[in-house]
Amino acid sequence: MPQHRVATRRATARRTTTAEYLFVVPAVLFVGFTVLYPLAYNVVQSFQKVGIAQIVNGNAKFVGLDNYADQLGRAEFWKSFGISLIYTGGTVLVTFVAGLALALFFHRDFPGRNVLRALLLLAWVLPTVVSANVWRWLLDGTYGLLNTVLGTEIFWLGKPGTAMVAVTLASAWSFAPFAMVLLLAGLQGISGTLYEAARIDGAGPWAQFRRITLPLLKPVSLTTVLLCFISTFKTFDTVFLMTQGGPGGATEVLPVYAYKLAFSFYKFDVAAVATTMLLVVPVVLSVFYFRSLRKEETA
Repeated sequence: MPQHRVATRRATARRTTTAEYLFVVPAVLFVGFTVLYPLAYNVVQSFQKVGIAQIVNGNAKFVGLDNYADQLGRAEFWKSFGISLIYTGGTVLVTFVAGLALALFFHRDFPGRNVLRALLLLAWVLPTVVSANVWRWLLDGTYGLLNTVLGTEIFWLGKPGTAMVAVTLASAWSFAPFAMVLLLAGLQGISGTLYEAARIDGAGPWAQFRRITLPLLKPVSLTTVLLCFISTFKTFDTVFLMTQGGPGGATEVLPVYAYKLAFSFYKFDVAAVATTMLLVVPVVLSVFYFRSLRKEETA
């Protein structure tokens, strides 16, 4: 091949590669300024002494692990951490069960299936501010719809037990359609011949679900649980809009605890410690998850 053709092709390839990178640059800049920079700034702040004066003057003093020692030694931090685990565990459990039930339902063929499935996805795409306020209106002790239907006057969001159940159900209601989409994709990837063979062998619906569906759905199920855990563990808006961490701190999850430290007491340094923990826990779980997947692949 003549040298000028080779040079032309190389120049064209370089221009194509440059154009591809230029198309990616805006997305990289957006993620950098809105995600990576705030994340890095928060981690750095957790190692400094930062209050209102330091925010204004910018002369924060490096204190090493003092902020971490302060928070990890406080009962309030561990109480909030425990509440976050209870809230997250309950939400993930309800979300997975509801999502799996919906996925099994929509895996069947019936008229209007696609329309109904699209309507259910509205709960996922609906802004959290809207859904949280709707739930707060439903459960209001004075004029809430639930009390009107039941003919009672129960302050659902004013009691520790019912308040936790309320925020758990509200979050699960938002995340369930997302779980449904993932699990439905997993169900559609299971070959129908397996069920036909099981029916020929005399297996009933429950046996098919237990021996075929659940084992083959395990990878998708683990991914769904992990993603729901990460999303729920860092949830702030639903809990804050419905209860603001009350009553009596019964629903004060870690993001709400960090918010109060930062914007009620102006302790931005220890608040940064609390928000850093919101990153550490999901990262640790993700590492264990990917290691378990690798072991299964190599087994």
